[in-house]
Amino acid sequence: MTLPTVDLPDVGADWVDEFLLGDRATGSVCFRLPEPVDRTTLRRLVVERQAVLTGAGLRAGGAAALRLPPSLAYVVHLLAVWRAGGQAILLDHRLTDHEVDRALRLLHPQVVVAAERIRLAPLQVFADADVVVTGYGTGPAGSPHAVIQLSSGSTGPSKVIGRTAADLTAEVRRYTEIDGVPLPGERIILLPSMVHVLGLVGGLLYGLHAGVELQPPRRFTGGDVLDAVAAHDSPATVLGVPFHIGLLAATAPGRPLPQFKRMTTGGELVPAATVRAFRDRHDAVLANMYGMTEVGVIGTDLHGEHRPAIRPAPGLTVREVAGELWVSCPRSPYVGLSDPSRWSDGWLHTRDAGVVDPETGLVTIRGRLDSQVSVGGMKVDLTEVEATVTGLPGVSAAVVVHDGDITAYVQAESGRPDAPLTGKMIERELGVRLAGYKRPQVVHLLDQLPRTTTGKLVRTPAVLRRAATRATATGTGTATASGTDGGS
Repeated sequence: MTLPTVDLPDVGADWVDEFLLGDRATGSVCFRLPEPVDRTTLRRLVVERQAVLTGAGLRAGGAAALRLPPSLAYVVHLLAVWRAGGQAILLDHRLTDHEVDRALRLLHPQVVVAAERIRLAPLQVFADADVVVTGYGTGPAGSPHAVIQLSSGSTGPSKVIGRTAADLTAEVRRYTEIDGVPLPGERIILLPSMVHVLGLVGGLLYGLHAGVELQPPRRFTGGDVLDAVAAHDSPATVLGVPFHIGLLAATAPGRPLPQFKRMTTGGELVPAATVRAFRDRHDAVLANMYGMTEVGVIGTDLHGEHRPAIRPAPGLTVREVAGELWVSCPRSPYVGLSDPSRWSDGWLHTRDAGVVDPETGLVTIRGRLDSQVSVGGMKVDLTEVEATVTGLPGVSAAVVVHDGDITAYVQAESGRPDAPLTGKMIERELGVRLAGYKRPQVVHLLDQLPRTTTGKLVRTPAVLRRAATRATATGTGTATASGTDGGS
């Protein structure tokens, strides 16, 4: 498949230099890696790499594919592409060569920027990378967008999503109007990948525009995150996804941390047990954010007042249509796709179930729209079942799907050798919590549930089945049918 070519508006140096890299009165430090990187240094690096990119064939209106790990090199090349008036195609460095080749054939960039060698220790957040820039094509970009992203694919194949410079700047400005976002002179402890929308806009672009320092921890451990918070006296907001809340919920601070202002999470719903564990250990506000790659941030509860409800972000309208949440979106964000079930007449159809309170305007997300199933003529909300399974003692995470029968895929908490979780234990606990028709007919216990590159739990039944089959074959998983004890 080849996408039609169109002219890419020249966003160029003014947008990057003025909106993202302009001087900020509160200080010049952009990153702490852990050594500080100031704006003067960042601008110099961006200009240098822009010359390399144009030398390799990137032209205004063309595209560059970036296949880099989280790193200063990634930031510099992203800004350099935009400064040259190009489109940045963001490819997660963990994608396979097959996936990357397929994306390149579809999106036909002029240059490809990849890591020739990555120096990344186990659990390290930011990498050191040796970068190679190679020519790929000669034509213009295939769409008028400043950035192309692939969705996480947690419920199926990835979608190709494009956003213009105007879309990105509008979202950054939405952030600046939200009460509770990090302020100039504060820090963001950045955990999500900058290839995906939360880390890209909510972390990188907002931080650069607002003069908020970005500080990734050394490693993805609860202790390292808290060390990053404690490293400086300025207030810190930890930005992450529910997986990261789990890390901190299991980590005692061991010292007062008055700098720890807030933990803001985007992505899937946070289990109630994880919320309680976090609040038991930390004094920071546990904030909630809802968004999608297609439009960025949709709503927030940054003061922890309405959980699980959120308030729509400034400038966006959210409405409920037949139980589905729709979000105002003036243009289709999809590249090479015209699907009225996803976008039509200025509205993005989120495929999330939810309700909008007519008096307060607060939005409550109920989970995926396809979580409503019929079992023997009885309606079952798989979101309710999954929340119940996740809240059981000894359960770290769970995914519940309807795959012929209600099937639960369960990951046990680590560090419980004295009381290992079994299928019989799950069956017994669910027997007092759920009506019989709601209970899973099959429970798979796995050491690790499959996740997307952004840390979201995969919900595609075929992927889950394959993971369970591999776990059983290797002795790292078990399956229990209702009424049996296959999990012991």
